[in-house]
Amino acid sequence: MSSPESVRIDKYLWAIRLFKTRSLAAEACKKGRVAIKGQPAKSSRTVKIGDIIDVRIPPITRKFHVLNLSEKRMGAKLTPDFIEEITPDDQIELLEMTRLANSMGRRRGLGRPTKKDRRDLDKLSDEI
Repeated sequence: MSSPESVRIDKYLWAIRLFKTRSLAAEACKKGRVAIKGQPAKSSRTVKIGDIIDVRIPPITRKFHVLNLSEKRMGAKLTPDFIEEITPDDQIELLEMTRLANSMGRRRGLGRPTKKDRRDLDKLSDEI
């Protein structure tokens, strides 16, 4: 089975598992979070082999190089054959640090940190 010449960007982002649903991929396009070759992409815009896709996931923009096309959702093990991430390492580190900081945060209204919370925060800051 041969791959198609071009595929809608929302369908492609869903097929390669960047978004959980196609409607989430279309919504990201609508909000201007997806660009092809630096140009904002509507969900109906087509993507071709060799294109560079930018997906803005605050606080960073992830970049991907299209290697092959598919309209059907695939298993996670197959995605490296279709897309290659070219995001700089420092940007990926920033994303991981942000996720870690958000998971360590306290819910609003819980008051001051306990002694154990304070020790955990100190230990984390020493490691960084």
